[in-house]
Amino acid sequence: MAVLRLFLPPWIILIAMLGVTWLVWDHERQSIHKELRGQFDFALRDTVSRIEQRITAYEQMLRGVQSLLATTDLKNRQAIHDYVETLQLDANFSGIQVVGVIERLPSDQKAAHIAAMHRIGLADYTIHPEGDRETYAPVIQREPEIRSRHAPLGLDPWADPVRRQAMEKACDSGMPAITGKVQLAVNNEGDPKPGFIMYLPIFAQGQPRDSVAQRRASLIGWVYASFLMDDFMASLYGNEVDGLAFAIYDDAIPTAATLMYANDMPPSAPPLLIRGGLSTKEYMVVAGHTWTLTLATQDEFEARFGRNISFVIAVTGISLSLAMALLTWFMINGRARALRLAAGMTEELRHMAQHDPLTGLPNRTLFSDRVQHELAHAKRQAGHFALVFLDLDHFKPINDNYGHAIGDILLQQVAKRLQRALRASDTVGRIGGDEFVLLLAEVSGADAALALAEKIRHEIARPYSINGQDLTISCSLGVALYPNDGDDEISLTKSADEAMYQAKDSGRNSVCLALGGAAADVNEALEV
Repeated sequence: MAVLRLFLPPWIILIAMLGVTWLVWDHERQSIHKELRGQFDFALRDTVSRIEQRITAYEQMLRGVQSLLATTDLKNRQAIHDYVETLQLDANFSGIQVVGVIERLPSDQKAAHIAAMHRIGLADYTIHPEGDRETYAPVIQREPEIRSRHAPLGLDPWADPVRRQAMEKACDSGMPAITGKVQLAVNNEGDPKPGFIMYLPIFAQGQPRDSVAQRRASLIGWVYASFLMDDFMASLYGNEVDGLAFAIYDDAIPTAATLMYANDMPPSAPPLLIRGGLSTKEYMVVAGHTWTLTLATQDEFEARFGRNISFVIAVTGISLSLAMALLTWFMINGRARALRLAAGMTEELRHMAQHDPLTGLPNRTLFSDRVQHELAHAKRQAGHFALVFLDLDHFKPINDNYGHAIGDILLQQVAKRLQRALRASDTVGRIGGDEFVLLLAEVSGADAALALAEKIRHEIARPYSINGQDLTISCSLGVALYPNDGDDEISLTKSADEAMYQAKDSGRNSVCLALGGAAADVNEALEV
């Protein structure tokens, strides 16, 4: 019995501590996965939205050319040239190779058509490929002309099954339609790149076109725009998120043959086997045609958005569990100082579970707990407080140019400056990478919160000296007030996050206030 009393308590302590360690480790692992999934899903939705917005802009541009051709002859080359020139394609519709006009011809009008094109000055004009066909659809004009020097007029896309399918779809629906993956006629030299073409039908004036049969009968041609896929993706608004392997495939089956665009993967690699913690396929219909989007996270994405300290928690928890079991054994043997040491190590475990290991600041779990306390206090007292999201501007180049060791020291110094700049009642936490969050307790209103945020912005912008290197960095801050911008943690967090991104979009190194869900910059906010 004496031996049992000596050894049983340490084993109980060891098992209990290991159980606590597992619970903390599992919670952290699930939190990491949830955060990564949220950022990943947002990147996917944002990419799809930007593609849809860009396609819509191109459709509207083609409708303008279609409207012009509804009031003038298809062969009025000067009018079409002048109109397309006013569009300023390079400035307003970057990604477009050419805008062109196609005339639909029955076979018995071929000779007359060629003669008419010769009469307007195109002496070398002919329809190609050669051969007798029931219907011809030659390209009679391309703008801007400088991009058409490698592709003479007269090319008949009706002879190509891929192009013809899109042209027929546009005619029958009366709506824009795009081809599958094609090689553009204006990109037939060097290393041809994947492209696609958008067609919009042109119908004869005054003719009915309520049915498919009527639309086919009144069709006189098409206006089209051609795109290289790389240029199209480069023209999208916004920036791609670093650390994501993204690809677009023609139709619903992703293969090397159907690959149209890839930002960070070898063309022959199956998209869902690319190294990454998360991956997905998304189908989207673009102007009547199906594209398949694939997205997969890479190490850089996980390093940026993941707070992967689960390994640290596991190692620390196991070590402390063994230490606590040993200390229990010492306690049973009458070593009084083991009590103090055990208490200290327990507090250390608690501290490590609630604080960021690099900066020592509260982590997301502890910060959320303090927000809940402040919410309860503010509701009882009908008070106000502010939640601030802070993101360092251009932190990645510092890591790339000086190394992660310098970057870690810089983050530690930023954390110290934030603690010095805040009041004793405030809390600053690190939620991952170069992102921090601040809880400003009991502020009187927007002016007071903005004043504190501006003080922090200036403090962060002061120069740093690290291992002989003089560095400067700025930050963007988003401020949300309780209860104006949310009455719970989720809504306040969302408002502050959106305001921070508004500060990023407005040029960085600034403070943006979320006013009732609508972000405003600091100057506008101070006038409220």
